[in-house]
Amino acid sequence: MKIKQTRDTLSDVYVQSLKIRNTVFVKEQQIPLSLEIDKDEAYAVHFVLLLDDPDETAVSTLRVLPSANGEQALIQRVATLKPYRGQGYAHELMLHVLDFLQSQHFKLVELHAQMQAIPFYKKLGFEPFGDTFLDAGIQHVAMKKIVWQFWCQTIFSGSIISVVGKSTVEIMEP
Repeated sequence: MKIKQTRDTLSDVYVQSLKIRNTVFVKEQQIPLSLEIDKDEAYAVHFVLLLDDPDETAVSTLRVLPSANGEQALIQRVATLKPYRGQGYAHELMLHVLDFLQSQHFKLVELHAQMQAIPFYKKLGFEPFGDTFLDAGIQHVAMKKIVWQFWCQTIFSGSIISVVGKSTVEIMEP
């Protein structure tokens, strides 16, 4: 398998992503197309997992919407075609995307999980937070994961100072 990504909404990768999303969200889950395709399409990075078969069948997709400050990202539209579910494709895609986000020094990743998908995301290290909410008529919960930390410790006047990322400082007594 291979994973491709794009920000180009005219690319084949984007079209493959839309086909999967249309099948899973619009046809299977009855989400209106007007909600599925939104104003954020051009701002997101779209990922597609392709099989190693002769047709390079696109089976799983998601998109990442980076925050304006470049420190947080929102994973959205995670979908796998029905015949390929339960075979680890979405897991592989998520691992690839989490590695990508870490390499780009994003600190925090959030997503909005449908209730039945919570165990899947927990296995990837995401933790739920906040109350459940409806999105497109489907119950969801927000989940988050820290993907990049820079740890530095030094001893200063008998205390240990830990620096996490660029901004969090914690002073602990030894």
